[in-house]
Amino acid sequence: MNSGQFSDNRYYKIKRDKKKIIKFSLLILAAVVLIIMLSTCFYTVNDKQRGVITTFGKVTGIADAGIHFKIPFGIQQVHKVDVNIYQKIEIGYRSKDSGVGSYDVIENESKMITGDYNIINVDFFVEYRIADPVKYLYNSYSPELILKNLTQSQIRNIVGSADVDEALTTGKAEMQTHIFDLVTTELEKYDIGLTLTDIKIQDSEPPTQEVIEAFKNVETAKQGAETAINQAKAYQNAQLPLAQAEADKLIQNAEFLKQSRINEATEKIAMFNAMYNEYRLNPEITRIRMYYEAIEAMLPDVKVYIDVSDSSHTQKLLPLESLVSTGGTPATEGGN
Repeated sequence: MNSGQFSDNRYYKIKRDKKKIIKFSLLILAAVVLIIMLSTCFYTVNDKQRGVITTFGKVTGIADAGIHFKIPFGIQQVHKVDVNIYQKIEIGYRSKDSGVGSYDVIENESKMITGDYNIINVDFFVEYRIADPVKYLYNSYSPELILKNLTQSQIRNIVGSADVDEALTTGKAEMQTHIFDLVTTELEKYDIGLTLTDIKIQDSEPPTQEVIEAFKNVETAKQGAETAINQAKAYQNAQLPLAQAEADKLIQNAEFLKQSRINEATEKIAMFNAMYNEYRLNPEITRIRMYYEAIEAMLPDVKVYIDVSDSSHTQKLLPLESLVSTGGTPATEGGN
């Protein structure tokens, strides 16, 4: 083999090797492209999220929880939004990660003036969730900041119209409800995809320790007054049944006496009518009998004798008790 043939063989060999290298490189590139396509074509949305799908930057759909397909190379993009998670905003304080109950005070958020021109520190806890992921992403630049500013505005409005006693003690629940209603109404107008779920006053106190002690004393006095009122009501509830029972007893006795008097009067009327009927039949005898009965009633220890003398001037005296006795025959006594 001459040198010319050797050079040709070597040339063809190098050319074949280059073709193999190019073919192998293309296969690797195709595999890489395929892997990239496969990795960007599928995405997963968990049960607490919703996926907002955009095609060339325009919203074209919303994906629920699960595995989904999308067009790769940035043609379609998915923005995952936590819709089933309750999120919070702290106004007047910031919780620390070091432990439960530890926080930093933010005075420029918590310090407010009441309707009676007193200064107090009030901390609020705001809870919300994302109701519409599309509006949340595209209707505003920073929806959480809008919600916070809106809530702070309504808080200062309500606290500024309340007395210091209401803001510190009795009016907290009513203030929370009022602020919640106002913020909810305003959120509907802004239409930023957020829903307010709760708002609570975490703490409210005067700005100085002296004022805090004074309000504590006032609160202690109110609690003492409530305790005394409750004790009085308990005593009232215990005594009322006894008084009612005594009143019922007196009423029953009065009714009994009333009925007794009515019965007695009825009996006397019946006796009088009976006596009157007898008098109509025998007036003389009835008068004498009534006379004797009256003498006996007025002089119970005196013996009464009835003179039954006849024309022969012989006196006969009959004792009255013998005549009215029920047993045996009447006794008869004579005398000159």
